[in-house]
Amino acid sequence: MTDDEVAARRHRTMEAEAEAEAEAEAEAEAEAATNATAAANADKGRTDEMNSDAAQDDQTGGPARTVRVVLVDDHRMFRTGVQAEIGRTEETGVEVVGEAADVDQAVTVITATRPEVVLLDVHLPGGGGVEVLRRSAAMMADPERPVRFLALSVSDAAEDVIGVIRGGARGYVTKTITGADLVDAVFRVSDGDAVFSPRLAGFVLDAFASTDAPPVDEDMDRLTQREREVLRLIARGYAYKEIAKQLFISVKTVESHVSAVLRKLQLSNRHELTRWATARRLV
Repeated sequence: MTDDEVAARRHRTMEAEAEAEAEAEAEAEAEAATNATAAANADKGRTDEMNSDAAQDDQTGGPARTVRVVLVDDHRMFRTGVQAEIGRTEETGVEVVGEAADVDQAVTVITATRPEVVLLDVHLPGGGGVEVLRRSAAMMADPERPVRFLALSVSDAAEDVIGVIRGGARGYVTKTITGADLVDAVFRVSDGDAVFSPRLAGFVLDAFASTDAPPVDEDMDRLTQREREVLRLIARGYAYKEIAKQLFISVKTVESHVSAVLRKLQLSNRHELTRWATARRLV
């Protein structure tokens, strides 16, 4: 074989090796591209799955946050009813973290649990809702974790509304409120809003529109909150049984309150009591 033939064969061998190397590189690049595409598709699948899960969570209609609530009312059956109505946390976003039946219990439970909102009855053994507010003043003023109060009472009397608002409550609703509206009120109060049953807002506006201090009524000051409520219902013509049903107390307890009111006001009968209440616009 001549030198030229040897050189030609060597050249052909080199070309073949170069072609084989190029094919190998092309195959490697193709495999890398395939792997990259597969990885991208896998990432997209995971992202789509996460988005789908999030969309399903949104479609459940569950609450975006939870508000912790303490119920303060001296009637256990009423507390049980309120908890059953609004305390379904997964549906309403309200978590009932404590209950109390009187002033001392209320202050103890509120201090221990530090809820966002307290649903507070106006009439309580031990001094009433105003006393709970007075003893909770420091917690209401806490800039980082303020405890806010929403009065929830059977009473719609102006003096009761104004009393708890002056004491620091953020709102006042009556016990005729629906469960859905009460949940809404709880969330609004937790955000710092003021909430009132429609008819009661006027009492507050009228009270705070005046710069004059309210006149002192020594006779009224002698009465407890519960005695004032019984007095008002007596003056409206309610029978003892009707008052007992309205206030969730016994007829005997109503009679005891009436006797105490008559004694403290130095009146003889319910007719004088009615005239006395009418003169003070308590009816």
